[in-house]
Amino acid sequence: MKRILSLLVVGAMALGSVAIVGVSTASAAGTTPTTIKLTDPKAIYNDGSFNIIATTSVAGTVNFTAASATIAGCAAVATSTVSPFLATCSWTPAAAGAISLGASFTPTDTTDNAPSTATAIAENVAAPVQGNPGGPVSLYVDTILASGATGVLAPAFGAGCEITNEFIVGQTIVFRVYGNDFALGGAALTTQNVSSATVTIGGMATPLALSYGNHGGVSFWTAPLATGTAAGDYDTLGIIPYKVTVNTIAVPAVTKKVHAFKMVKKTVNGKSELVKEAYVKTVVVTPAVPGATGVFQSDFSPTSIATLNAVPAA
Repeated sequence: MKRILSLLVVGAMALGSVAIVGVSTASAAGTTPTTIKLTDPKAIYNDGSFNIIATTSVAGTVNFTAASATIAGCAAVATSTVSPFLATCSWTPAAAGAISLGASFTPTDTTDNAPSTATAIAENVAAPVQGNPGGPVSLYVDTILASGATGVLAPAFGAGCEITNEFIVGQTIVFRVYGNDFALGGAALTTQNVSSATVTIGGMATPLALSYGNHGGVSFWTAPLATGTAAGDYDTLGIIPYKVTVNTIAVPAVTKKVHAFKMVKKTVNGKSELVKEAYVKTVVVTPAVPGATGVFQSDFSPTSIATLNAVPAA
């Protein structure tokens, strides 16, 4: 009787042990969470490729996507084998603008680790700002705060100039412009090669005329914009929509008359012969340069475009 009870106890212990091991193995299979995080590549269109970097919690492979489609060459990028676990995808944007970048992660050890998906990046592929595509005129424009009524820029511009894009109603904004005419070998834009230069302000019927002058030993184009409630003042709060337009002067060709010779067929003593004959012809010394137009409209983000604000409350 004692022997039979002993065997039963041992059998029960053995069965209990098997049950515990089985539950433990089943509960651990592929259930350990993993993580994957993407870095913003800050991509720029037409400026080469940019690295999208994924950081994972364990080793494995990463599938990178753009607009939900797998990026070429980035279907299964292996992470580094030691921490930090990094995978890099070289991506060339096809266009400027908004696009969603994503990634999915497959761990090397799928027995214990579960796959994961990265939080998508709302990427805004940048386009170059303030260019003059296709035009021979380049422009630089900024805005300054004019204060006071004395100094080099007085009386319209004032003294104490400060470059800024934030203004308060009642202040005077000065547009400053300089540029180059590449049709004239990169010559600076001056009154010698500019026929007109204006700043068009949205909501104002008459464009501001830019004038060229000496400002403390350097010369550039300027135009003041008075803000306030007086007649003719600009008082629309928010971003100031403006466009700078510069038209260059057409340069005629430079020509001169020169003596030249040509061979003509003549009859001499009853025979046809080629005879050298002098004549005067006009040659071009310098080719004509047609007038061109340069236009500037800021493409900067709203936080860096010239803005008119209300007077702060006391």
